[in-house]
Amino acid sequence: MKILVTGGAGFIGSALVRHLVADTEHQVVNVDLLTYAGNPDSLAGVEQSGRYRFEQADIRDGDTMHRLFAECRPDAVIHLAAESHVDRSIDGPDDFVQTNLVGTYQLLEAARAWCNAGAPADFRFVHVSTDEVYGDLADGEALFREDTAYAPSSPYAATKAGSDHLVRAWGRTFGLPVLVTNCSNNYGPCQFPEKLVPHMILNALRGKPLPVYGDGQQVRDWLYVEDHARALLRVLKAGEPGQTYNIGGWNEARNLDVVHGICDLLEERQGDRPAGVKRYRDLVTFVEDRPGHDVRYAIDAGKIHRELGWKPREDFPSGLRKTVAWYLDNRDWWQRVLDGRYRLERLGAAS
Repeated sequence: MKILVTGGAGFIGSALVRHLVADTEHQVVNVDLLTYAGNPDSLAGVEQSGRYRFEQADIRDGDTMHRLFAECRPDAVIHLAAESHVDRSIDGPDDFVQTNLVGTYQLLEAARAWCNAGAPADFRFVHVSTDEVYGDLADGEALFREDTAYAPSSPYAATKAGSDHLVRAWGRTFGLPVLVTNCSNNYGPCQFPEKLVPHMILNALRGKPLPVYGDGQQVRDWLYVEDHARALLRVLKAGEPGQTYNIGGWNEARNLDVVHGICDLLEERQGDRPAGVKRYRDLVTFVEDRPGHDVRYAIDAGKIHRELGWKPREDFPSGLRKTVAWYLDNRDWWQRVLDGRYRLERLGAAS
């Protein structure tokens, strides 16, 4: 297949692109605007493949999306391009509305036009979303299922919920063969440092405080990003259009325990601690909680296992160990992110 991936230079998108190019025979067209978190460094090793094409483009630009569909003639779309950080959505929700809602609308219209112009009969549009659309759960409450009512708490979650509804509406009204996935918290290699796991790893390595919201008792279900990439391809190949599939790791953990786990792994691997740091756990600092902070997310991934045969390969201890090891072994990747070199080079401004 020729698969058009939006947001393929981001965290989950780059993992998917690497999987498709390195482990399958599919062709990939990567459409990414290369905003602050779009990092071409994450695609090293696949850029020279004859089955890979990169297009720097904005999904909010309808004319460009229509042109790309007409030129590339994709067999499928996996749509990951999105603004995705809750804190940023609180500080500046406009980008989230424009990208997550308007961008998804423009992409759906381009896909609809392509279907009317002669797309393959088995064309599929996979929309990648989040468990945050469901709101939160109390301790002991049943897990999020595909039929759980939406109750988003943050501007980010609300715009993702809206994009989910747009995708389903285009499926029902216009017959677009759509599938929706809702995933739990991803972690793994090449994640932008604003997210919890890499933020804590990199702060610890530099001897900086490890800020934990509130009391750190918020619970998340953790999904290793390479498991997620495999799941998305499985949904594309075997999922039923019109259906939703929750993708989770079956790995619930409290935020504070995640941070402590990172500290303990660094104690094992890191020979020389930063100056003045006796124990990495001593860097933990509790800060004022995030407005509207959800208490617990937890995905029931039973449907995708029963119907499509997918399940995660990594449990949280093994995945976290691999993640910490990757950041320790790939210092140049994250140094270029922290000092902005990868962005300056895109603009031609770096020496």
